[in-house]
Amino acid sequence: MTETNIQAPDLPTAADVFAAAERLHGQIHRTPLVTSSSLNQLLGAEIHFKCEHLQKVGAFKARGAANAVLQLPPGTEMVATHSSGNHGAALAWAAAQQGIRCTVVMPENAPAAKKTAVAAYGAEILYCAPTLAARESTLAELVAKTGAHVVPPFDDARIIAGQGTVAQEIVGQCRELGFSPDLVVAPVGGGGLLAGVALAMSALAPDVRVLGAEPAGADDAQRSFRSGTRVTEQVPETIADGLRTTLGVRNFAVIRERVSDIVTVSETGILTALELLWRRTKQLVEPSAAVGLAAVMEHSARFRNKRVVVVLSGGNMDFAAVAGLLADR
Repeated sequence: MTETNIQAPDLPTAADVFAAAERLHGQIHRTPLVTSSSLNQLLGAEIHFKCEHLQKVGAFKARGAANAVLQLPPGTEMVATHSSGNHGAALAWAAAQQGIRCTVVMPENAPAAKKTAVAAYGAEILYCAPTLAARESTLAELVAKTGAHVVPPFDDARIIAGQGTVAQEIVGQCRELGFSPDLVVAPVGGGGLLAGVALAMSALAPDVRVLGAEPAGADDAQRSFRSGTRVTEQVPETIADGLRTTLGVRNFAVIRERVSDIVTVSETGILTALELLWRRTKQLVEPSAAVGLAAVMEHSARFRNKRVVVVLSGGNMDFAAVAGLLADR
């Protein structure tokens, strides 16, 4: 199936997001929405951070993985996926909750902390070369041998719908606080989070613009979005390891229809945003999660005097390595 012949029934709908929210009730955290007056003053905007690094397994990925596992065919004994870390840990956790075995194909250069987390949740790990082609071929070989049910990291209607519950919570929390945001910013790698957020926001708050943010060294999503043709080959160079994957087919189809724009940020901008989040908000997020704030900083004209919700996607990292990057600046 290609992006040119993908059919509407293969794509998630807003109703799927709402069904996922019901399915996940009591299974995941309703993560907080926080703000920092000092950052607001510095940036000239009212920024609210959706703290998905405080989610189960330390990332938004728990939503999609649990939504998928809770819809597995009866009798499923094993699931498998490929992941740089957060989805693998989320699937391992979700599978363990249901007594199902899990194997995760991981690139050899995945952060040590993420490898440890995947193993700690009970998954078996198969290592491969750090390319999407290697990840997919290794997974295909595993499935051929074991018959495992594949739960993709992002290009899957169940995953997209689960991630979209982030936006449903954002809308509810903003209403509780008495305001509606002007923009919601989410990082984009494979596109599960951005697609899900855009899908839900378009149904619940269609006047709110949704923007994607990604590293300039892994800009396939922006190039795909602006050209109208999905980029399928890239050699990513970024410290934001969770955003090195290529945009998925279903994700691209949703993003093209629902997202206002995708912007890119520099590696320096990611580190600056990361340090600000650590110092000003005391939120220990990973580099991928800092990309949204970096977008606000490097594209300030878009956000000045606006109310903005930035999704902090995860907090799983090798602290010593990231701290070393900050120390070397």
